[in-house]
Amino acid sequence: MKLDEIQNLIKFVSKTGVTSVEIEQKDFKITIKTEAKNKGKKEVVAMPMQAMHMQPSAPAQVQAAPAPAPAPAAADSGGGDSKKAEDDDSKYVTIKSPMIGTFYRSPGPDKDSFVNVGEEVKPGKVICIIEAMKLFNEIESEVSGKIVKVLVDDATPVEYDQPLFLVDPS
Repeated sequence: MKLDEIQNLIKFVSKTGVTSVEIEQKDFKITIKTEAKNKGKKEVVAMPMQAMHMQPSAPAQVQAAPAPAPAPAAADSGGGDSKKAEDDDSKYVTIKSPMIGTFYRSPGPDKDSFVNVGEEVKPGKVICIIEAMKLFNEIESEVSGKIVKVLVDDATPVEYDQPLFLVDPS
């Protein structure tokens, strides 16, 4: 996890009613806690582990919502059979969602998409936006290559670690 992602997480915790956020990934675990009585006081702990856990500060703020179904894949850019396409997907790098939110391919409804199928991406290039808690988070590519598939429809909910794009690194 990058430093700016950790800083965004700290801002999220301080601005919302969340008292603690815990994120565990392959090689580290981070926990951010805010005491309700000591508003603004934060504790950050990082160590190895894997998963994600969030606790709201009060039950009144919890909103029950049905879990979104996996988003259907975008239409194939080529006209091959689907079994062959699935076999070929193993050579691609998958860009996954770093957070829960709403996926947007462009900065606005009347704007062009950040990336399209067939375009080259490099680390640091903005590839989409994920809106979470009314904050628009620009998601940057961490790999170089050509976008092969967009796996999520525009303006649809995404889950943490959900595949968003397939990239051909060659």
